[in-house]
Amino acid sequence: MRRHRLAIVFAVVLVEMMAFSVVLPLLPYLAGELGATPFSIGLLLAAYPLAQFFGAPLLGRVSDRIGRKPVLLISIVGTGASFVVLALARVMPVLFVSRLVDGITGGNISVVQAYIADVTDERERGKALGMIGAAFGIGFVIGPATGGLLSTISLTAPAWAGAVLSALNFVLVATLLPESLTAEDRAHASSKAWRIFDTSAFKAALAHRRVRPLLAIRSATSVSNGLFESVFTLWAIAALGVTARTNGLLLGYVGVLTVIVQVVVIGRLTKRFSDDRLIVGALVVSGSSLLAWGFVDSIWVLVALMPAIALGLGVGNTVLTSALSKAVDRREVGGLLGIQTSIMSLARVGAPVIGGLLLERAAVWTPGALAAALTLVAAPYAWRVLCVLPGRRACAEEEAADDATAGAEAQAVRAEA
Repeated sequence: MRRHRLAIVFAVVLVEMMAFSVVLPLLPYLAGELGATPFSIGLLLAAYPLAQFFGAPLLGRVSDRIGRKPVLLISIVGTGASFVVLALARVMPVLFVSRLVDGITGGNISVVQAYIADVTDERERGKALGMIGAAFGIGFVIGPATGGLLSTISLTAPAWAGAVLSALNFVLVATLLPESLTAEDRAHASSKAWRIFDTSAFKAALAHRRVRPLLAIRSATSVSNGLFESVFTLWAIAALGVTARTNGLLLGYVGVLTVIVQVVVIGRLTKRFSDDRLIVGALVVSGSSLLAWGFVDSIWVLVALMPAIALGLGVGNTVLTSALSKAVDRREVGGLLGIQTSIMSLARVGAPVIGGLLLERAAVWTPGALAAALTLVAAPYAWRVLCVLPGRRACAEEEAADDATAGAEAQAVRAEA
């Protein structure tokens, strides 16, 4: 049954990412036809994560209360509607509306991750999240390549394709995906006080000794990753002079590499190394490769460099999520992963704006250099605060505190019995 659920979630994420990524290569060109500059295109790209900042924790908390499935259905409807608006847009403000609508509902990734946490144990979770990462990768193989090819028909054709894929995903979730939360879990979440925007949840997360450093690392890497992801298409136009079709194929190549990392590499790494060591290693690899990306001057050099970028970003993102999901009670995972998505979104709001401004006013290598600096600065911090070295006093104290907490909880359960 667990494998059946994971297979369905894999299919859901695959279709969702195909729908999302099919329009990515076209946004700069579509906005350019409406007279947008690189800076205003950066603002357009920032609209999605800005809206996601507010939408992600809300969706995560609502899914803790009413279930993962209904929230996924609502978010898919919003994504499909945003593609219709995008296809019909004839002025820049309507493009912004489209991205805002998609961002508000696009926080459903936190709901998917919470679903995975619901149906897996800690030993399986890293591998399961890796498989979902593979679905992301396959979606990014098919989506951008398809979008690039559809662009030869019309710049709006990929948006209509995204709307159709969203409709397919709605049917898939509605008919095949079972709910992962029990009635008891939902009742427990519903018994707690709740607000639409609950700042106490952020405060509690930042007060948690294990969660706080993980979220700090996530914040830094989200800006650097956002610089790479959001301005890649613009950078490729400015640095390499590529067409929409070539941009789509390049993003598809990134997707292929992501699949390889998620399916082949992450499962093996998580069996051999702790989450903390993998996080530090991923920061070093991704930071170094992002620095090199800034100075790429040909497509073939870019093709050769991409495996290192995919390895660093793929391992870092997946293992950080896995570590966070293990840090709290399973009934709080949805809310915490929503906070993570919200922090990632907020950090990425500035990334496309800064990246677009750097490309317009400075040199083409500056977004890569800035992304590398942020990532490489996070590496020594992660080495210092996480349990990378065996026998560290801080780690021993943390483990002792966790054991004491677990013992107190067990004693309470026995007393109730």
